[in-house]
Amino acid sequence: MSEYFKLLYNELFKIYVRKSTWAMYAVLTLLIIAPAVLILSFDDMQKEYTDNWREELQKENEEYQKDMAEMEESPGDFVEEYNSQTIAKNNYYLENDIKPLNYGAWTFTLENAGLVSVVSLLTIIIGAGIISNEYRWGTIKLLLIRPISRTKILLSKLTSVFLFALCTMIFLFLISLLTGAIFFGFEGMNPYYVVQTAEGFEHVRIVNEIFSEYGYKVVNLVMMTTLAFMISTIFKNSSLAIGIGIFLLLGGNMVVGIFSQYEWAKYILFANIDLKQYETGNVWIEGMTLGFSITMLMIYFVVFVVLSWLVFNKRDVAGH
Repeated sequence: MSEYFKLLYNELFKIYVRKSTWAMYAVLTLLIIAPAVLILSFDDMQKEYTDNWREELQKENEEYQKDMAEMEESPGDFVEEYNSQTIAKNNYYLENDIKPLNYGAWTFTLENAGLVSVVSLLTIIIGAGIISNEYRWGTIKLLLIRPISRTKILLSKLTSVFLFALCTMIFLFLISLLTGAIFFGFEGMNPYYVVQTAEGFEHVRIVNEIFSEYGYKVVNLVMMTTLAFMISTIFKNSSLAIGIGIFLLLGGNMVVGIFSQYEWAKYILFANIDLKQYETGNVWIEGMTLGFSITMLMIYFVVFVVLSWLVFNKRDVAGH
């Protein structure tokens, strides 16, 4: 087992010794700080409610209703839908005597859950190159002539990719929280926050909601990274793996949308990858359940890993 941990340490060292890895973290930091500066620059992007919050919410609703009345000629408009949802949320506050949470570090961190997609992108790049680069650099022979099984080598590489993803997720969370605290201050240790679910609006702890949002998006990260890892292992081409990984990361929902009218579409990976659909009630295809999606994700994950293992263990590297 000590051999495995030495391999794992070596793989992580090779990832973090590269300047390109730290450039990724620099870009991610910029993507966190830039929106904070933008939000701070525009007062209407961060709402601060006083003790007269009831009157302030009622005034907001009147303004939204006025805007909707002016847009009657374009029904179904995105702005109209947003206004309707905001009015419904404001009414929930008023009916339940709940003061809205002022904008702060926790809210900013929750909003940055969307940046998990960037973490997914960075992890795909790492996962796509971790094996193919060994062939490209000609170091695959030096790696495989060691008295260590190929299974351990493959497992150490896959594990190191997921550890990179975990470290980057923690980095995203901590820098978001720190940036939010510096720019907007804290709303409290773990304040309540109103969210919309399939049953309507709910008053929940914001930290719980943050971990829930980040957790849902990690599913996409794991599946897309494993897919890119498999493609890289089979074809020994990091560019192909990165290209396919990014395309599916960005266009997976479009693929499901095209085939959603067919019964077999529920077996497509991307129809099951967003588990939050069962919380919001916006299920992609009728008849799908949370248990079904989890089962499909497990099957796809095992297939990706097994295919990677079979190819890596049987490949002859004598010519490399």
